[in-house]
Amino acid sequence: MPSDPSLFPPDQPAVAPAPGGGQRARSAGALTLGAIGLVFGDIGTSPLYAMRQAFAGPHPLPPVQPNVLGIVSLIFWSLLVVVTLKYVVVMMRADNRGEGGILALQALVGHAADGGTRMAARIATLGIFAAALFYGESMVTPAISVLSAVDGIRVVAPGWLNYIMPGALAVLVVLFMAQRQGFSAIGAIAGPVMIVWFLVLAVLGVHNIAADPSVLWALSPHHAILFLFRGGWTAFMTLGAVVLTVAGCEVIYAEMGLFGRLPIRIAWYGLALPSLVLNYFGQGALLLANPQSVVNPFFLLAPAWAGPALLGLAILAAAIASQAMISGAFAMTRQAIQLGYLPRMEISHISEKEMGRIYIPFINWTLMVGALTLVAGFQTAAGLASAYGVAVTATMLISSMLLALAMTRLWGWRGRKTTMLLGLFLAVDGAFFLANIAKIPYGGWFPLAVGGVTFVLLTTWKNGRRMLMERLGRDAIPVDDFIAGLSDRVTQVPGIAMFLTGTRQGIPLALLHNLKHNKVIHERVVICTVSIEEVPVVDPEQRIESEMLSERFQRLTLRFGFMEDPNIPKVLAQARTDQLGFFYEPMSISYFLSRETLVPAKRPALRAWREHLFAWMSRSATSAMDFFQLPSNRVVELGSQIEI
Repeated sequence: MPSDPSLFPPDQPAVAPAPGGGQRARSAGALTLGAIGLVFGDIGTSPLYAMRQAFAGPHPLPPVQPNVLGIVSLIFWSLLVVVTLKYVVVMMRADNRGEGGILALQALVGHAADGGTRMAARIATLGIFAAALFYGESMVTPAISVLSAVDGIRVVAPGWLNYIMPGALAVLVVLFMAQRQGFSAIGAIAGPVMIVWFLVLAVLGVHNIAADPSVLWALSPHHAILFLFRGGWTAFMTLGAVVLTVAGCEVIYAEMGLFGRLPIRIAWYGLALPSLVLNYFGQGALLLANPQSVVNPFFLLAPAWAGPALLGLAILAAAIASQAMISGAFAMTRQAIQLGYLPRMEISHISEKEMGRIYIPFINWTLMVGALTLVAGFQTAAGLASAYGVAVTATMLISSMLLALAMTRLWGWRGRKTTMLLGLFLAVDGAFFLANIAKIPYGGWFPLAVGGVTFVLLTTWKNGRRMLMERLGRDAIPVDDFIAGLSDRVTQVPGIAMFLTGTRQGIPLALLHNLKHNKVIHERVVICTVSIEEVPVVDPEQRIESEMLSERFQRLTLRFGFMEDPNIPKVLAQARTDQLGFFYEPMSISYFLSRETLVPAKRPALRAWREHLFAWMSRSATSAMDFFQLPSNRVVELGSQIEI
């Protein structure tokens, strides 16, 4: 592998994306259009509030020329270094068989860890914490995007100020309620609307740059450097506003599996990046010409006659940006469930053409409550901006740490240039994170609190399931002993009994209970384990593993990737008889499930409060019958009580 980061490793060959994409069935143009709409919505709406926050936020700056040129220069170089270099050029190469996202990256580098279980545990902790922070960000993004768009009423129709907060709340309610239908209306027009939005950003920017071209001096990085050195602590704290211009860049990596690298790069280089740069420079030119425009530099870019149309377009673009984050939260949740960090939840597919489009009711309503609470609590976009950035920068910093492991351990990059590149990423992300720490007392605590609660839930479920499986494994009767001790006097009944179990050790409890209470054994007994691998999609040839334990007993392992839906009947129907070890006839199979009821132990392995939390999560989980899509008329569920 090359040691020079200028010689980037070639992109991995494209794989058929996990149930999500149908990339091969769609043209590059359609994918690029989709990427414009659903990948760059968040970062594309940041001009609504980012510049205003720099000059009118908690650490306001006078809009004089050195400050304006310094801020615009910082924004320009942040877009180049953070979004373009880190995410579009480098991060998108760290794919897990075509899929991106913080959990996919964590799984990828976790395999490469050679530091033993301690290193793997640290990598897992980083990934889980970043994933937890994403949920806080998924609440703040819809709130700030929609409220900032509706806040344009202050400029367009000052007499309607009382309608700003009710209007924002109404838009959010409609947005979240529409998720059950897959938000098909917005989804269909997301690409065209965002193309119009980015073109409007560019036109407004060019118009104002033409009025004061001196703002183009901000292209030189020395203005950013001088601004930071001369401005001292106040200038450093404005990085908390500058980072708002790159918020949403993690969506670029997370949606890589749905749209592919090339369409996302075409959308960024061809439209999103130039439009954003032109608009930010246009806002800078407006501030140089008219410092009073600091109250809302975005909406004041446009002439008064265009205000109502711009307001409507901004609200629509904000809804699309919010949709991207909500969809990202759904995808993140499914990955967490498949990787064993969350209990099973109800997941609905909302598109037959794009299997990656899913809807998770619990996550949807939780995000809605969080977003509405934020809007009602902070009431203004400026106030919400104080809550935005802490979770974003923490995620960015963690992603840089994991990327460093990918670069050095997976790609084998070494040398001075690699060190300089990693140092640049870590220094920029670290500076953004430190500047945003000051936001914690002013609202930054909210996404951190959401992330902290989510982190506790994720780790409690993961550790609780691990301990539960260990307990079941210790107490289980060895398969060989059970088969050898099985009496010939037990009544044999025709058909196939498939016993689902989460562990490969011993005899499932459901089998023991069935034998104890019904006193029968089927002519074919299949002990089935569903294994979720840390890859997005499992090769069909590796999907099934069958092992004969005796003439009557066999063990069947079904493997799925974390982006796949574990549909057991579908897999069995598509498998060959030699793969299964028996002839599949749907009406001949009975599925036996074991539902464990957790009871407090005298000396619990978990702390008492976490044990109660784990028990509650276990009771709240969707049934295995629904999750594995088993036919309800062929399922027998047997319960048992277990201490952990």
